[in-house]
Amino acid sequence: MRFRQVHLDFHTSEAIPHIGRQFSKQQFQDMLKKGSVDSITIFSKCHHGWAYHPTEANEIHPELEFDLLGAMIEAAHEIDVKTPVYISAGLDEKLTRRHPEWLIRDINDNTNWVDGFMKPGYHQFCLNTPYLDILIRQIEEVVRNYDADGIFLDIVGVRQCYCHTCVQTLRDAGQDPRNKEAVIALGERTYANYASRVREAIDAIKPGLPVFHNGGHIRRGRRDLAGMNSHLELESLPTGGWGYDHFPLSARYAQGLGMNYLGMTGKFHTTWGEFGGYKHPNALRYETSLSIANGARCSIGDQLHPEGLMDPATYELIGAAYREVAEKEAWCRDVRSIADVALLSVEAVASQKEEKREDRSGTSDAGAVRMLLEGKILFDVVDTENDWTKYKVVILPDQVVVNPQLAAKLNDYFAQGGKVLATGRSGLNEAGDGFAIDLGVAWEGENPYKPSFFRPHFELASLQNAAFVFYSDGQQVQLTDGTSLGHRENPYFNRDVFTFCSHQHTPSAQQDNGPGMVESRNGIYFAWNVFADYAGKGSLALKESVLFALNRLLTDKTLSTTLPAQGIVTLMEQPSEQRYVNHLLYATPVKRGSGVEVIEDIVPLYDVRVTLKLDKPVKRAYLAPQMEELPIDAVNGSVSYTVPKLECHQMVVLETF
Repeated sequence: MRFRQVHLDFHTSEAIPHIGRQFSKQQFQDMLKKGSVDSITIFSKCHHGWAYHPTEANEIHPELEFDLLGAMIEAAHEIDVKTPVYISAGLDEKLTRRHPEWLIRDINDNTNWVDGFMKPGYHQFCLNTPYLDILIRQIEEVVRNYDADGIFLDIVGVRQCYCHTCVQTLRDAGQDPRNKEAVIALGERTYANYASRVREAIDAIKPGLPVFHNGGHIRRGRRDLAGMNSHLELESLPTGGWGYDHFPLSARYAQGLGMNYLGMTGKFHTTWGEFGGYKHPNALRYETSLSIANGARCSIGDQLHPEGLMDPATYELIGAAYREVAEKEAWCRDVRSIADVALLSVEAVASQKEEKREDRSGTSDAGAVRMLLEGKILFDVVDTENDWTKYKVVILPDQVVVNPQLAAKLNDYFAQGGKVLATGRSGLNEAGDGFAIDLGVAWEGENPYKPSFFRPHFELASLQNAAFVFYSDGQQVQLTDGTSLGHRENPYFNRDVFTFCSHQHTPSAQQDNGPGMVESRNGIYFAWNVFADYAGKGSLALKESVLFALNRLLTDKTLSTTLPAQGIVTLMEQPSEQRYVNHLLYATPVKRGSGVEVIEDIVPLYDVRVTLKLDKPVKRAYLAPQMEELPIDAVNGSVSYTVPKLECHQMVVLETF
């Protein structure tokens, strides 16, 4: 897998004339060179359903008069650029008008993505219908006739479907289509059958050709779904609905799966399908740097104009980022992350099997990642299949209910000295009426007061001692063999029509209503859903309370730094090169318009101090790719250095003996 990919969309209406008229091999090659691109995903079939090449399995776009796919492959390969080929799998608008009975339907018989045929937009096919046979023939045709470097299949995943075929399939099996669990289970079987048939069809022609099935998100805890791909492409356009918190969460889970993966952003100001929208060059510099700092390769989304002309402004924009990536690749290959903390993803252990497209991060996971990034704590995101023994702390964020298998894994982890930070309902048994693991407390019930207040028995880093309002759900607990690090204070009453006070909520009644944070031999328990609260409110008291707990548990942290809160730090090891690579990034997303996060200004930082405690002695350090020596101080098993200037992204390479 290469480092500098472009994902070239081309979803083009049949109502537009002169498709590909201005395509030029020379101009196509010039733009790829301008963009410093080494791989480009190009299109066989778009969401409108048209093929962009001669075809017997589909229909060529009625306004296209030549083999555009073949011309692009020839042009790219001539300058050593790889060409994975895109096929829209879930959407085919041309065919929806002919076979609406093959479309996914909800329980009310509405279609998706748009809920009818009198609105502009696409409709998604059910892969449990004869449509799958048509799709397989389209894939086989491309693999057989073109020198593709891979196949990218878009808009697929496990779906709930109530189309006539799915309803009949369930009834034929003696199942009730009104049973949601049965519908979800059929969706699982349908998707597994689709992925299996795709792999078999491709391998019969070109065994081992890379394949990726894109659903917009890699579901944490679903290793079976991830394993249906040859590699992973982590779609994560910050301005397109994913936000800047999604990619670190997704990448730090993907890096534990043992697969190659890349981070996919876009050149657009907003999201896919935008013509004439451009983000600031500094945003792409940061986003591609974020990818390689998290062990990923890079992909940037673009969209070709219907006449086939590559946009020079876009490839200058992409090139500004990719020229930097090209200089850094040597230090980003075959790396593995160094982490003190494992975040056990709520998504990975949730009992709900239904895919949630509208919530790709999950509030508890997202809030935890934001705190860890701002606290400069090295972490991975894990599921229950990861080996936890290398981590000093495992975080159970807010909603990790513990079944017997997870309890056994946690107790084994405790036995070898591991600690947990558990919050909210995490640690409770499946019945929800007591703790399944020993956290030094007994469960009494859900706290009926919301919001309530936390009064720490320690000083926060930035605030004087007070009763701090926490808006999330809380639990009432009592000490068993734990030690209270802070107590809960309830308000006089909940806000109600007959009992309310002030503009928002009632103040604390200033009474100790039981422990709110408890330390025991197995770690620390915090009695609120603090991570979901932080995702929604961003309260400083929440973050500093959690970071106090983590720093208390992490008595021998690998890394400490003066990098400010908005900065990001990772530590990667390149075993084959006998070196560590410390990545430092800094940029400040701001909101423009209605909720669109953008990066524009890159403000340089000076004299950023880093201290590392590593298992191997360091013989030299230097800045990369500048190759400038960096003085180090080695004291008592630690190595410290000062980065003179950080502008967007800086790597520090530490060579070991």
